[in-house]
Amino acid sequence: MSRLIIISNRVSAPTDSHSGAQGGLAVALSAALREYKGIWFGWSGETVDQFTGHINFQRAGGVTTATVDLEEQDVEEYYNGYANRTLWPLFHYRIDLAEYERDFAGGYSRVNDRFAATVRPLIEPDDAIWIQDYHMFPLGSALRERGCQNRIGFFLHIPWPPRRLLAVLPEAAALVGHLFAYDVIGFHTQEWLDSFCDYAIDEMGAVLDGDQLRLGDRSVQVMANPIGIDAKEFAEASRTPTARLAYRRMRDSAVGRDLIVGVDRLDYSKGLEERFLGYERFLQEHPEERKEVFLLQIAPPSRGAVGSYQKIRATLEGLSGRINGAYADTDWVPIRYVNQGYPREQLAGIYRAAKIGLVTPLRDGMNLVAKEYVAAQDPEDPGVLILSRFAGAAAQMGVGAILINPYSAEEISDAIIAALKMPRFERVERWRAMMDNVEAEDVVWWRKRFTDALIGEPATRQPAD
Repeated sequence: MSRLIIISNRVSAPTDSHSGAQGGLAVALSAALREYKGIWFGWSGETVDQFTGHINFQRAGGVTTATVDLEEQDVEEYYNGYANRTLWPLFHYRIDLAEYERDFAGGYSRVNDRFAATVRPLIEPDDAIWIQDYHMFPLGSALRERGCQNRIGFFLHIPWPPRRLLAVLPEAAALVGHLFAYDVIGFHTQEWLDSFCDYAIDEMGAVLDGDQLRLGDRSVQVMANPIGIDAKEFAEASRTPTARLAYRRMRDSAVGRDLIVGVDRLDYSKGLEERFLGYERFLQEHPEERKEVFLLQIAPPSRGAVGSYQKIRATLEGLSGRINGAYADTDWVPIRYVNQGYPREQLAGIYRAAKIGLVTPLRDGMNLVAKEYVAAQDPEDPGVLILSRFAGAAAQMGVGAILINPYSAEEISDAIIAALKMPRFERVERWRAMMDNVEAEDVVWWRKRFTDALIGEPATRQPAD
């Protein structure tokens, strides 16, 4: 293999300076590209009047990126439409929010074809190709149609829904069929993998033999491969001057109170409304703890053009205002609700200052905030992670986290008081168990497991019809 070609909806171009602002996935993929001297291809985030296929090449931090601009119609139908108004809610079990429009599906197919046609000339015979996430389910198939016989892998970063939920998607079988164009498919958890196999077997007649899922003359290797973080780097980030300053500012502003922190992109899948209601239940049930704690919720907005995201923002603003109005005093506000993001080093300092990390998604492919919170803790006096059992991270972090049902305000309330009263020896024991996993199954382990599988012996392929 000469190179690794990574393809994703958006490209996170690395910088030559260490700003600490890149997310965990971007860091992992950039490291893979530096190792294999590859290219990261995807949408630039910009729009043009007419799609030309012009590629903008840049190089920074030892990584070459190649981006293309899309038309406004492409963005509306492919990204805002099919990806985020059809697939995202359905794959997060929200069929009540999923919208099924032929224009969305048509735009999704068109943009994947455009990506395939644009990137195909960049692919050399010995390259391996690694495609990321739900925006690009059919891309491997589109590349095969253009004669690409390279090893192609696909990794899904969100949950895969149960068979009966997926069945409500028009042409679901066609979407699943596209995935058999890949050589390797990765999921964060065994649950998501099993749901995929269940649909392929029961609805399409596929056969599972070990880790090989066969459909007709096509076979794909399936693997559960939970993504991690760069645990060492994040722990070090929590001790940088920027992190220490953020830590001191939080501790000073807390004036002796215990901090509960939540950090989530503003999304209905993250369980923020349920989190606020659970925290409100805690305030109701434990009046003695009022003014002794506060919740800091950091929720940078996203996908503002999608109506369901506008609705969740309005709901949370109203809910936080109501709770603060009911319980605040002249010297205390129970919820600090912030709609902006922060660089990773600042977040590391905030995590370290928090007595509780509150991570309550209703459904999540993984959730790296849970792992970052653990990595940022003081080993001598760590905080407590409260984690939804419906996050992919629960399969690993359940060894030390307090697992809760995020739909239950009572469970959230009970978990908060248990965490606040937990003795130090138990907090250290729980943290150590989680940190061992965070360090062992880190982002390098994740990346290497997948690329080792991808760069195996190529399967014999039938020419595309």
